[in-house]
Amino acid sequence: MDLNQLPQLKHTDSGNFFILAGPCAIEGEEMALRIAEKLTSISDTYKIPFVFKGSFKKANRSRIDSFTGIGDEKALKILRKVAETFHVPTVTDIHTEEDADKAAQYVDVLQIPAFLVRQTDLVVAAAKTGKTVNLKKGQFMSPESMKHAVQKVLDCHNENVMVTDRGSMFGYQDLIVDFRGIPTMKAFATTVLDVTHSLQQPNQMSGVTGGRPDRIETIAKAGIAVGVDGIFIETHFDPANAKSDGANMLHLDYFEDLMRKLTQIRQTINNF
Repeated sequence: MDLNQLPQLKHTDSGNFFILAGPCAIEGEEMALRIAEKLTSISDTYKIPFVFKGSFKKANRSRIDSFTGIGDEKALKILRKVAETFHVPTVTDIHTEEDADKAAQYVDVLQIPAFLVRQTDLVVAAAKTGKTVNLKKGQFMSPESMKHAVQKVLDCHNENVMVTDRGSMFGYQDLIVDFRGIPTMKAFATTVLDVTHSLQQPNQMSGVTGGRPDRIETIAKAGIAVGVDGIFIETHFDPANAKSDGANMLHLDYFEDLMRKLTQIRQTINNF
C-alpha cells in the first residue's frame, strides 16, 4: 500500500517506520484527546508517520461483564474529533459487515481483528468501503496464509491493505512472535508488528487477559531490526485502570523513550 493514500499522514518521506498507536478502547473524549496530543507531539519530534488507534467498541471479550464501549456513535465521533484536532488519520476495528459502513464514515483505516480475519464477508465489506484495511494475522494462521486474506481485499479493487502480526498461540496462555514471518508477509503486503497484543497472556482463570508489558521494548526492537514497516502499540496514561487490555499496554510516560530507541535502530538499518 501507499502510505501517502492515508489522509493527513505526516513524515512519510522521513525513512522511518510508521506507528498505529493509542488506547485499546475509547473510554471518553478527554482521555482520547490527552493520549492523542502526547502521541502527536512525540511522532512529530521523531518524524514518525502516526495513525491514532482506538476501538469504538469491544466485541471480543472473555466475560459478559467486560467493558464493551461507551456507545458506537459517541466513540466514533471522538475518533473524528481526534483526527480534526490533531490532523492525523485514525484506525478502529470492526466486527460485523454493518460496522464497516458505519465506521468508514468516521475513520481512515478499518481493522479486522485476528479472530475474524478469515471471515470473507467481513473482509470484503471493509474493502468495498474504499478505506485502508488492516488485517490482523490470526493467532492460528501461518504468515503464508495471510496472502489469501490480502487477496480478498485486492479482488475488491482496493489496493490499500496491510497485515499485522500479533503473535501466534504457544500453548493455552501464551503467544510467541515468529520473526521469520515478517519478511514472508512483506513480500505481499505492508507489514506491521503489534507489539502489545503479542505479549498478551490469554485464557486466564479470572477471565481477564494478562500480559508482559515489561517485554514491549524487546519485541519492538526486534521488529524494527528485522524490517517491519510499522509498529502497533496500545498505550494509556493509567494502564492499571484502563477499561480494556490494561495488562499489556505501554504506559504513556514510556512512549517517547521507546520511539527514540526505535528510530535510532531504524536509522542504523537504513544505512546498511
